[in-house]
Amino acid sequence: MPEVSQHEYEVERQKPMPSFNHATVQLNLGFELKLRYKEKYRILSELSLQLDDWLSVPDLCIYPKQPLDLRNDQTKTLEPPLCAIEISSPTQPLGELIIKAGRYFDHGVRSVWVVFLELGNVYVFSGKDTYEIYRPEETLRDAVLDIELPLAEVFE
Repeated sequence: MPEVSQHEYEVERQKPMPSFNHATVQLNLGFELKLRYKEKYRILSELSLQLDDWLSVPDLCIYPKQPLDLRNDQTKTLEPPLCAIEISSPTQPLGELIIKAGRYFDHGVRSVWVVFLELGNVYVFSGKDTYEIYRPEETLRDAVLDIELPLAEVFE
């Protein structure tokens, strides 16, 4: 199987190649969300979203809980998630993720979380210009989705 270059990966996914820390935090965050909210929400990783004319692949998405239909899979989801979660990569500027958060709101997403790995901060956006910042020792609160999540386990 031919090796995919970093450039090819980034073009195909429209995002930087993830790192060790990125992968760790992504899995921890998905695990903690599923552990606490599996009855209310479906937590999805690396889902291809086709939101009107915009293709995006957030690190994690939160949808309302629904049954899994194994016979009718989709490679691109047209319905916006309730929440899109983006985790910074070492080569990705925070400003790029803030712009992306705004685009999610333009396409009907109700909440966007931006995880800035270098500082361990999580920005929880409830609108394009409305956000709260949470540090690793704090409990994240998303009022839009009624989620409370201690971040210590996410950043361990």
